[in-house]
Amino acid sequence: MKLDILAFGAHPDDIELGCSGTIVKEIALGKKVGIVDLTRGELGTRGTAEIRDQEATDAAKIMGVSVRENLEMRDGFFINDEKHQMQVIEMIRKYKPEIVLCNAVDDRHIDHGKGSKLVSDACFLSGLRMIETTLEGVQQEAWRPKLVYHYIQWKNIVPDFVVDITGYEKVKEAAILAYRSQFYDPNSKEPESPISSKTFLESINYRSRDLGRLSGVEYAEGFTVERYLAVNSLGDLK
Repeated sequence: MKLDILAFGAHPDDIELGCSGTIVKEIALGKKVGIVDLTRGELGTRGTAEIRDQEATDAAKIMGVSVRENLEMRDGFFINDEKHQMQVIEMIRKYKPEIVLCNAVDDRHIDHGKGSKLVSDACFLSGLRMIETTLEGVQQEAWRPKLVYHYIQWKNIVPDFVVDITGYEKVKEAAILAYRSQFYDPNSKEPESPISSKTFLESINYRSRDLGRLSGVEYAEGFTVERYLAVNSLGDLK
């Protein structure tokens, strides 16, 4: 299956928090989008890996993505080496996306920055035909995505561009809340974590509204780029 966009997240819920509004909008515009989670989030303070597996499945249905896979790397301990790069390369070559979305380049959680660089490096390496990979016994063709964008997570990184997600913010919220074990629940007996407070959920909504305010729309999500963006004319800019 060829996808238009493949989004990578170090943990289940990274993508929902960072770029699910954009994903839902692109799907509504007719694009095929898939998700690959690097880990199962087994070191999370709340819930279990098994619970998050189900939550990720529920969130994928809400967003309407074509496929969601998990590479089952070690939460907290995966590194950017050949073994892990090859896992990501196999996914890129399997789905042949034109665009890859990946974690923030720098963030509070160490896996986010590591995941960002791992996926970015794999996107380049995936285009080298001398690197051989196979999937289900069949040799894969080299493939390099045309564009790699990084979504924004805990830190307020200044975006290089924003996507207007007005009209899709409610679906984004529903996808986030599919992770019932992770986010605010006044009746939960689980330990508190940095993302389990009501304030954290409010901050996600505020960021979308603030980026929208700064760009002249109601809601927006921000991204950083690895190379200059090019447009055909000034009229392409909003």
